[in-house]
Amino acid sequence: MIGTLLYLTASRPDLQFAICMCARYQARPTEKHLHVVKRIFRYLRGTVNRGLWYLKDSSIALTAFADADHAGCQDTCRSTSGSMQFLGDRLVSWSSKRQKSAAISSTEAEYIAMSKHIDIRFHFIKEHVENGVIELYFVNTEYQLADILTKALARERIEFLINKLGMRSFTPENLKQLADEVDE
Repeated sequence: MIGTLLYLTASRPDLQFAICMCARYQARPTEKHLHVVKRIFRYLRGTVNRGLWYLKDSSIALTAFADADHAGCQDTCRSTSGSMQFLGDRLVSWSSKRQKSAAISSTEAEYIAMSKHIDIRFHFIKEHVENGVIELYFVNTEYQLADILTKALARERIEFLINKLGMRSFTPENLKQLADEVDE
């Protein structure tokens, strides 16, 4: 079941966090884990038509969001890192991973989340920030889209973030409505 669900994370960022959490326990699952997996399948049944919607006239400006929870794993006290990248309004890449070491603070958890990128791309990013090509901004939790990849959220928050990610329901009625919006 987990393998099937992991396959879906390539096209459904709304599933990434929950499925990755379940995958951590697939070697020694308990009854509780089976109930969570069944809950994910019930969610899928209700959202089977959901997917990413890409507008053809969106800009190609690159925007990235990165976040980490602090000690979110109840078993190891490790944090979960999440990141997503957009070209214009189009979500093109996302990731959610448990960090390899425990962090003492939320700041350290976010530093660890970015450290792999800093090691490889530090000088490139530094040069482009200095030249004004790349701009770095703090993003308040209210607008942090990567939250959906790092922690369990209330249903209303998940629905809000799913909409911001560009996900839509592709029922025949909704497809017609989306096509009409594009034509306007």
